Amino acid sequence: MADRHSSTKGEEDVAEIKKALATGSVNSHSKVASTGAYETSPCPNNMLQLTCVPLCHSVAPVVCYCMASILMTVVNKFVVSGHSFNMNFLLLCIQSSVCVACVMIVKTLGIISFRDFDMKEAKMWFPISVMLVGVIYTGSKSLQYLSIPVYTIFKNLTIILIAYGEVIWFGGRVTGLTLVSFILMVISSVIAAWADVSDALAVGDPAVAEAVSGGLSSVTGVVSKLNVGYFWMFMNCVTSAAYVLTMRKKIKGTGFSDWDTMFYNNLLSIPVLAVASIIAEDWGYDNLTRNFPPETRTFLLFAIAFSGGAAVGISYTTAWCIRATSSTTYSMVGALNKLPVAASGMIFFGDAVTFGSVTAIGVGFFAGLVYAVAKNNQKKAETAAQQGIIPLANRTS
Repeated sequence: MADRHSSTKGEEDVAEIKKALATGSVNSHSKVASTGAYETSPCPNNMLQLTCVPLCHSVAPVVCYCMASILMTVVNKFVVSGHSFNMNFLLLCIQSSVCVACVMIVKTLGIISFRDFDMKEAKMWFPISVMLVGVIYTGSKSLQYLSIPVYTIFKNLTIILIAYGEVIWFGGRVTGLTLVSFILMVISSVIAAWADVSDALAVGDPAVAEAVSGGLSSVTGVVSKLNVGYFWMFMNCVTSAAYVLTMRKKIKGTGFSDWDTMFYNNLLSIPVLAVASIIAEDWGYDNLTRNFPPETRTFLLFAIAFSGGAAVGISYTTAWCIRATSSTTYSMVGALNKLPVAASGMIFFGDAVTFGSVTAIGVGFFAGLVYAVAKNNQKKAETAAQQGIIPLANRTS
């Protein structure tokens, strides 16, 4: 048993060393592993400097993260909302290619650092990238059929699946306050679905009036379109939870940093997306013209490329936000960010502003805040419990 523990501990140490070397996190201020001592900081007033950091240093990354998230969602919605757009695999392939190119350029400029491509690591990580393809494809399909507020609210359900997946596979724990946040998330999703269906079938809606005049089959078509959207949303929640839980298990053995993960995920997903596009999508001239009309083709391709760059921006601003503030602040920002993202759909795409939709956004927003507070409290309790444990070596003294 002791040998197994030491072996596992050794593997984790190797993974941490790999991660540190890949990201350049080993520096003059890091802990000296061989002696267990810390090098002295060149600045004697280190604590004073930390307390005197200007407020703008914390506000800037938060604002940039929120802007990147909103831009990513809005641009993706714009692209897939085109008339008769059906080449989602091609869209995602272009985005992944742009993302890899941007990451490589930023690495060349010395702004970020991540490990070089390794075939052995690529083979080990390839199943994760295939799962990511499922996540981004189902996400693009659900966004194609659903409004941004509904899409944003239903994404909260992924948190519930991940939490209980961690309970089953990693010995996680769901506290009472966390359970309350989950109940609020479910309530907000039910309200959002109710408001969405009610709005789609509202008397006086031009689309519905046209459907009614066309007969019962047309009305059924309106509802069927919503059902398709909710089906893809459900599939996105399931695949996202499976992806996160599987990646958590894999990442411990590789020591991947966030940039390593992003690089391998996007690079390995390109051939999968390209093959899927060639096999499953219509590459005929007429279909390409319908998806990329000549009058908007240049702007559409620019928007697709921009969304690929925005993905890099989200990753960078996420790391920047955590580094400049704290993981707790970042979790709160993630909860608060749901509100402007949902509102962006109402502003840019004319999504209905009804009592039901506003209520759903409000309840979802509050659920996110409760969840962030619950996770923060749970983290504090676990830290306090760990500090209260007496080391085994001291019990004999």
